[in-house]
Amino acid sequence: MVDKTITMPVIALRGMTVLPKMMLHFDISREKSIAAVEKAMVGDQKVCLVTQRNPEETDPGIEDLYQVGTVALIKQLVKLPNNVVRVMVEGLERTELLTLESEEPLLVGEIEELQVPLDILDPVTIQAMAEIVKEKLEAYGKENQRIAKEVVPGLLVIPDLGELLDQVAVQLSWDYRLRQQVLESVLLEERYALVMKHLITEIEVTKVKKELQSHVKERIDKNQKDYILREQMKVIREELGEDNPLSDSDEYAKRLKALKADKEIKEKIQKEIDRFKSMPGGSQEANVVRMYLDTVLDFPWKKMSKDNNSIIHAQQVLDEEHYGLEKVKERILEYLAVRILTKKGTSPILCLVGPPGTGKTSIARSVAKALNKEYVRISLGGIRDEAEIRGHRKTYVGAMPGRIAEAVKQAGVNNPLMLLDEIDKVSSDYKGDTSSALLEVLDSEQNVKFRDHYIELPIDLSNVLFLATANTITTIPGPLLDRMEVIEINSYTENEKFHIAKNYLVKKQQERNGLTGKPVAITDQAIEKIIHNYTREAGVRNLERRISSVFRKTAREFLEDKSRVIEVTECQLEKYLGKEKVSYNNVNEEDQVGIVRGLAWTSVGGDTLQIEVNVMPGKGTLQTTGQMGDVMKESAQTALSYVRSIGPEYNVPDDYFEKHDIHLHIPEGAVPKDGPSAGITMATAMLSAAINRKVGATVAMTGEITLRGRVLPIGGLKEKILAARMAHVKKVLVPDKNRPDIAELSEEITEGLTIVFVKEMPEVLKEAFVQE
Repeated sequence: MVDKTITMPVIALRGMTVLPKMMLHFDISREKSIAAVEKAMVGDQKVCLVTQRNPEETDPGIEDLYQVGTVALIKQLVKLPNNVVRVMVEGLERTELLTLESEEPLLVGEIEELQVPLDILDPVTIQAMAEIVKEKLEAYGKENQRIAKEVVPGLLVIPDLGELLDQVAVQLSWDYRLRQQVLESVLLEERYALVMKHLITEIEVTKVKKELQSHVKERIDKNQKDYILREQMKVIREELGEDNPLSDSDEYAKRLKALKADKEIKEKIQKEIDRFKSMPGGSQEANVVRMYLDTVLDFPWKKMSKDNNSIIHAQQVLDEEHYGLEKVKERILEYLAVRILTKKGTSPILCLVGPPGTGKTSIARSVAKALNKEYVRISLGGIRDEAEIRGHRKTYVGAMPGRIAEAVKQAGVNNPLMLLDEIDKVSSDYKGDTSSALLEVLDSEQNVKFRDHYIELPIDLSNVLFLATANTITTIPGPLLDRMEVIEINSYTENEKFHIAKNYLVKKQQERNGLTGKPVAITDQAIEKIIHNYTREAGVRNLERRISSVFRKTAREFLEDKSRVIEVTECQLEKYLGKEKVSYNNVNEEDQVGIVRGLAWTSVGGDTLQIEVNVMPGKGTLQTTGQMGDVMKESAQTALSYVRSIGPEYNVPDDYFEKHDIHLHIPEGAVPKDGPSAGITMATAMLSAAINRKVGATVAMTGEITLRGRVLPIGGLKEKILAARMAHVKKVLVPDKNRPDIAELSEEITEGLTIVFVKEMPEVLKEAFVQE
């Protein structure tokens, strides 16, 4: 026993801690450690063992060592090759390392014994603690048979609590850091709490491990049992001579034999079937392969439907189901004619562009009916993930083919009509560019071998007739737009809407509301009034809603009095649809100064804009109001510059525009207005106000102006001309370069209008100003 502060050799241990009453073998190779052992062997064979905080430290100082160590007695010393010494020691008592000095060639430390204050706890408490520890050891032994046989019996016979706690840490092979905590716990209360905490933790961990192992064993046993039972059933059927039903792999092989596909595709599918055969029936990978095989074996690789190649039939179907739309019908019939003559399946990609409600989607359905093709529709609005087009890799959980491959599979043939709806509304994010994925689909040179990430086999899309729809081409990426042939569907005239309503919508809504064959009708004048005063749109979607609303109310009236004949006239519309909801800006009743009527394109058709200009004394500023966009404000500034440049020709004083402010206003300011098509209108209004010349009330105009007074062409001419007719305009001034657009308009649209083509502003002013 150490009874005072003494100096003795010190050995720094790496990755181990020695406790009192602990026997331990370890090897040493550092020169200082070997020298310390030799020094101890010359004396009383005692050495101080202290654990390093960092096992990687090669030359530790006192700050690199734990402060509490153990005095040990060297029991055996064996020298091994390569300057290695094996030492067997027995721990004696806890000590505190006070100082450490390096006396070549060994470490020498000043140490002091740590006395255990046993008198703090009474004997009853100590005995209770010992019994609790032993109970936990027995519980641990129940969970671990090796511990129960080899460790627990020796621990249960130890009477001293301190020795028992130390031996628990020793015999249970705890980590050296945990043993160091036990070594530093001088008070029995602290040591007891620490040992019990880790002992209970080990018991719980052992229980969880046993439960997990039990679950795994049960699962393995069940799989083995199922396999044995299947084999037994197979043998029994063979002995009885009963037909053995086909296994999944045999069924797949049978389906593959009947599949119409290229040789390379069949070989790839056969490899997957061979893989499937070697997999356990209930494994996750087998389910993945099963889903894949179901997909590729159901895919119509070489299965085609027979098209109806009668041009007469196609024209009849298109004429029956759609009024007007001559360009679209002509293009479809041209495609069919070329297909009949060439016997080739290469299809163009047609993109129908037009406002909502103009019948783009229904046209695609009618084309499929006319050609006797299977019809599938893919809505592209809002798609962000490229995998929606190309499919997911098979390795992902929940993987599935892309929408293109899935649509072909759904059609059941490889030559359906596929409608790519709302192609202008695809978007992109971090998962990929959806529009770029569509490039391969829509390119006739690439889609012969389209690759879907899930199917992983080349899919021939050249036989698919693609139709796309869009509201505008401005949001379609250039490369994607380049692969499509754009066919514009413009706004319907009121006459076209009337024929569509009378020939299609009325019959459709009568059937939907259960009024077919019933004494319920709606007059032509009522339809015309609904079109003119209750709807304002480019297409006919709202018109159909209004007609449906009328028939819903008449259905109720019919059920209330079945003997009554119901005919909805224009005078009764207020009863069914309420007050008129649409009004139009008619031309002014008299010619005025500084007021000119312009023409504008909107998403629901055309409209007229009354541009007003006032001139007042000021400092030469231009003020614009009416919620005008930046482009329109620039047009106003350009118009003012032109008017100032021609002022002398109209006897305008040189300083007139420096002493007067000009205020340009477009009423209905809540409607945003932006676009280069009102330049000549604003210039005419400014000059009219400046020289006090009246502008014709029945004149309307559209066109952009340059600084030198040239009139530039504009778009949306059909809608603008329609708006002029509705406003009862007599004369319309149109840029000369828009002659081809006017030539394409039907007489129904231009009837009653005098259209004047203008190249320069002087021509505009001549036609617009009232001759004095």
